[in-house]
This record gives sequence, structure tokens and C-alpha cells, in this order.
Amino acid sequence: MEVGRVLLAEPRGFCAGVEMAIKALTWLVRAFDEPVYCYHEIVHNKLVVERFEALGVVFVEDIDEVPAGAPVMLSAHGSAPDVVRQAHGVGGYTVDAVCPLVTKVHHEVKTRARKGFQIVYVGHEGHEEAVGTIAVAPENMHRVEHPDEIDALPELGDNVAVLAQTTLSHRDWSGVLDAANERWPTLWSPGRSDLCFATTNRQGALLDLVDRCDAVVVIGSTNSSNTRALVKLAEEAGCPRVVWINRADELPDDLSGTVGVTAGASAPDEVVEAVLATLAPADGIEVVRHTEEDEYFPPPRNLRDLLAAIRGFAGFGFGAPPPVAHFDDRSVGASKALSALDRI
Repeated sequence: MEVGRVLLAEPRGFCAGVEMAIKALTWLVRAFDEPVYCYHEIVHNKLVVERFEALGVVFVEDIDEVPAGAPVMLSAHGSAPDVVRQAHGVGGYTVDAVCPLVTKVHHEVKTRARKGFQIVYVGHEGHEEAVGTIAVAPENMHRVEHPDEIDALPELGDNVAVLAQTTLSHRDWSGVLDAANERWPTLWSPGRSDLCFATTNRQGALLDLVDRCDAVVVIGSTNSSNTRALVKLAEEAGCPRVVWINRADELPDDLSGTVGVTAGASAPDEVVEAVLATLAPADGIEVVRHTEEDEYFPPPRNLRDLLAAIRGFAGFGFGAPPPVAHFDDRSVGASKALSALDRI
């Protein structure tokens, strides 16, 4: 491998929603001696999931698999209302780690459905976020992925709204939105985009560097929608070579010239560091900064209440002062929280 320079996208990797979800599951594991159950993968990253499994977390695809009284966490992608109710009925302690941006879309679905709207939902078939969102008002929802599917929809009347899976690329969203606006001139869409700001920022950072690259390495798991969007974006931008990996040891050994590196919103930064060390660029690393991100999502309220009630929880392994009633979750990154948990 003879890599000259690496262009490192900024921002990349963990977004605020992923940070919140990973830390929430970490705190829940620390709070209970018994195994914690998680409905679906907490985030779409195989390495993160494997790490939690090594700590005893049991990931399930059906709440019926959860033993009565066990602590339960619901994933960041959002769950169907029936699943949330079932989890609270079965679990001894249930925490919903849904991303606040997904919650916003669920609220929009409820509001539009209550007002009699039919909703065109742009999302990927089978994706956990799409499944959970559609289940909020299934009789009002019509899922599409591509612009040409708009004309295939039945007559929906005069009150039509359009909403989106948060991890879509702007290109996927805008094409469908244009087609929907053409068919329904009075189409309602949210004043603030449903698309995740972190997904948009990572795509912008990639576009800032892709034209200068002989190849781009995208880090993230294959079931990650926002990572898939990064790969597609690099290809559509004309990058000569796009390499999609989950771990540093998956890097091909024939990369050369200028290589761009980015990571999906659920990819750990330690994997990025390992990739950079493996590439070992002769001319160094240039950070290509698209924007600053300082968004923070606190843990779910009932988890904050639980932590506050646990005597001595402030000594979770971060060199904390004597027990206090408030834990500064914001000061601890998700990777650090997981690493500390490994040592307990």
C-alpha cells in the first residue's frame, strides 16, 4: 500500500443520537447485575453490537423473547407503539433510547393522521426506523423509495403530507419530494426537514473532499442506512474507487495516491483511528472540515432518574468525585463509557 495523503472528513462517525443510545445502554448495563435485553440492535454497527454482547446484553427481534421482569432497552431507531407498550408491560425496567429526531417524525405522523391526512413516507423497506414510523398510523401511510413510485400510488385525496426516514440522503429525498409536489400541488411537508442534521453534515463533508481523491474509504456496517448513503454519494460523485469496510483489517492492500476517509453515524472513532494507522499516508493527514457539530441529546428521563437514585453511581469508573445527585453525562463520550464498562 502506497498512500500519499489522507483527506479525513469532519464531521464523521458517532452522531448525537448514537452517542445518547450507546451511553444509555452502557448506563443500563452498569445499573443492573442481571442481563439487559435490547429490542433490535441498539445502533446499526456490528462492532458496537458485538461489544455489548460480550458484556452480556441480549439483542432480540421480538419482545416475547424478553423474560418477565428483565431490564429492557428499545433501540435508537424508534419502535412501533405496540412494541413500546409491550416492553413496558414485560420489562422490569424499560428505557426507550429512540433518537429525538425520529420521535419528531413520529409526532408529525400522529398529528397529520389526526387531521385526516394521507402520508407519503419516504423510507427503506424493512428498515427498523421505517417499520416503527409506519406503525404509528399504518392506515394513513404509503411508503415509497423512488420518484417513479409516486405515480403508482392510489388517489389519496386533497390532504396529502410527505415525511421521511431521517437517515436518507438529500438526493433520495429531494427526487421523491419533487415528484410528490408535482402530483399534489398542495402537498404538506414539515417546515423543518425530517432528514437528520448529522447525516446531512457527513454527506456534505464527503462532497467537500471526494473530487480530490483517488479512492474513498467509507467505514460502517452494511445495515447502516446513512453509511449506505455515503457510499452511494461517493459513487454518484464520480469517485474512481469507493471502499466500504466495517473494520480496518478489511482494507484492500492496493490503495494508493490520495485517499478520503469518512465514517457513518454509528461507526466508532477507534475504527477510524485503526484505518488511518493502516493507511499510514506518507504525506500525512489533512482534516477537511465541513461544519462544527455540538449537538447533545441527554439520556431518556427515566434513565436519568434511575441513575440519580443509585447510590454511588457517579463512580462509574471515570475518576468521578464523591457521589452526587447529578451525573454529567455530556462530559463522557460513548467510546469512553464503553471502554470503562469493559474494565468493570
